[in-house]
Amino acid sequence: MAGTNLLTLLDDITTLLDDIATMSKVATKKTAGVLGDDLALNAQQVTGVTADRELPVVWAVAKGSFLNKAILVPAALLISVWLPWLITPLLMVGGLFLCFEGAEKLVEKLLPATKNDDVDAIENLDLVEYEKQKVKGAIRTDFILSAEIIVITLGTVAGASLLNQALVLSVIAVIMTIGVYGLVAGIVKLDDAGLYLLNQAQQTGNRFKALLGKGLLAAAPRLMAFLAFAGTVAMFLVGGGILVHGISVLHHWQIAVAEFALANLGTLGEIIAPLLFDGLFGVLAGAVAVLVHHGIASMKAKKPAK
Repeated sequence: MAGTNLLTLLDDITTLLDDIATMSKVATKKTAGVLGDDLALNAQQVTGVTADRELPVVWAVAKGSFLNKAILVPAALLISVWLPWLITPLLMVGGLFLCFEGAEKLVEKLLPATKNDDVDAIENLDLVEYEKQKVKGAIRTDFILSAEIIVITLGTVAGASLLNQALVLSVIAVIMTIGVYGLVAGIVKLDDAGLYLLNQAQQTGNRFKALLGKGLLAAAPRLMAFLAFAGTVAMFLVGGGILVHGISVLHHWQIAVAEFALANLGTLGEIIAPLLFDGLFGVLAGAVAVLVHHGIASMKAKKPAK
């Protein structure tokens, strides 16, 4: 009897794991786009620190990301059971914050006065404090993108049991964190890999290593510059997409734009048009949020102290 019960238990566990694996594959496909944005945003956030501190910073952000997931997964499960109506408003707040951060970055790049102020502030900033700010910013951005991925995953497995939901969310959270920050670590150390290959080539005379090393050294700054650009674009696309899908009127407009693009430009137009719609709305929402934020900050600055 005991042996039969053990075999039954093993069979149940095997079935459960098979179901979890299947649901995890589906959830991973649905969140793949957000994972790409997560990679671009976080690689952008950890740039600007000294070479010997790059990996410690990535590791610090990864630990913060694991903590984010440890908070988000139980919170998502509790919300799905007790407060399902709260999911959309929370996503909307997160989406608006991403648009705000993207617009802030544009303001920093486009306004010389703001850029000069930031340069002076960085020059006068303690390097330890600068690193802490980088880590905090990356963890904050990770929290918003992680929340979106967790909610998307939760919607994918909404019909499953609570246990299966919890296990799938945990699998996605772990895979996402390890995958994203493993890639970020590789990206930020490309230049070190190039230097290593060049040193090896000088010692051995291997021309292939020399060419590869030079290629990596040339590619590293261009890749980081591209990721900085892609990270800002991703903020508007992800944030704008959350807002558009959360506001029914805008979502209907987006569908109408996609149908118009399909009719006039074909399948490619149908793919690009919704992204442009989300991105443009993200820029608009971010600009409004920045204006409101700076307006409130100016009012507080002018208000006489009591």
